Amino acid sequence: MIVRGARLLHTDGLSDVEVAEDGRIARVVPYDDQKEPPGTGVLIEAHGGLLSAPFVEPHIHLDTALTAGEPRPNASGTLWEGIARWSERKRTLTREDVIARATRVLRWQAAQGVLHVRTHCDVTDPALTALDALLEVRDRVRDFMTLQIVAFPQEGIVSFPGGEALLREAVARGADVVGAIPHFEDTREDGVASLGVAFALAEEHGLRVDAHCDEIDDEQSRFVEVLAALALRSGLRERATASHTTAMGSYGGAYSFKLQRLLSRSGINLVSNPFANLNLQGRFDGYPKRRGLTQVKEMLAAGVNVAFGHDDVMDPWNALGTANPLQTALVGLYAAQLTGAEEIPVAFEMVTERAARVLGLTEAEYGIREGAPASFVLLPAETPAEAVRRQVRPRYVVARGSVLAETPSAPTLLNWPGEPPAEVDFRRS
Repeated sequence: MIVRGARLLHTDGLSDVEVAEDGRIARVVPYDDQKEPPGTGVLIEAHGGLLSAPFVEPHIHLDTALTAGEPRPNASGTLWEGIARWSERKRTLTREDVIARATRVLRWQAAQGVLHVRTHCDVTDPALTALDALLEVRDRVRDFMTLQIVAFPQEGIVSFPGGEALLREAVARGADVVGAIPHFEDTREDGVASLGVAFALAEEHGLRVDAHCDEIDDEQSRFVEVLAALALRSGLRERATASHTTAMGSYGGAYSFKLQRLLSRSGINLVSNPFANLNLQGRFDGYPKRRGLTQVKEMLAAGVNVAFGHDDVMDPWNALGTANPLQTALVGLYAAQLTGAEEIPVAFEMVTERAARVLGLTEAEYGIREGAPASFVLLPAETPAEAVRRQVRPRYVVARGSVLAETPSAPTLLNWPGEPPAEVDFRRS
């Protein structure tokens, strides 16, 4: 396979990307329009389109996906009622049910260029039905997608009967990442203890930590400082992630300044989930009404790695969604006000390079470089900002040297009065 005439991130001019038979990138060379294309193999003419490493989903719930309204809707729209509705739904889980729904969403993601996924899976089900199903799905897709599974104790570790034992069993069965939800535990002391359990388990098994952390509008919910301190002192550092941290949107200036310093020193990642938290947070507020996002701009400025996740897809916490990473980037940049000329491309990084850092993907596993897996997306746009603005679909999705998805161009013809039919061009020029 060869991709001719593509624009690469952080590179001037156009390039050709040559793929070897083993599914890895053999060469990246300057594009020469006078050179004849090869007569054999797959030829993709990029026509100046943007060739990017694949999109990365750092936070989704495949076990709950596509269950919105089952057994009944989340009428209040709150996080808490969503958990209650899911607690009812998970009693009816079957292996076939979870596999079918998770696979359907993974197909949506693959078609949209997402080839690396971290999914949280509720392990406060004594049967661990969803976990076993997702472990099977992970094996089914491993040849073309990376699927990391977080053992997520939705109803707590310390405060849920048998919570720690279930978490340990989930790790023993093959979960990739240890989760926690300290703000949902009964007391602050229980929340701190739950993070201690999660970090000890991760250290014991050489795993990462990704905790739902401070997903609440309470300015006194400050578990992210505990998570960061544990990451710093244990040495897990960038192997630890705090997801949501929406209480940070309510912190005062003095505490925020102190926190930025700690998070920067700790090396942890943050994942902001704009779809879910714009929907769930501020439900108990009058006006002014908080929107419940973490301090995205401030943490980026402090040198903290921040990524955007889609989170819920048609489940008790979000009745909508298509798992589209460019939608996530667009909503996230508006919600976090990343609208400066130099900030918009950062939103693209937050669903590609920065999200890859959350998953711990190395240079040998991710990127457009010689020797890396030939997994990439060809976008009909010239820049990341244009891709986000126009919400383009990938022209091609290539997974380890094979075309996984292809979206033909479908121009719109406009019959403007007094003029012949013409294609509508949403580009600037």
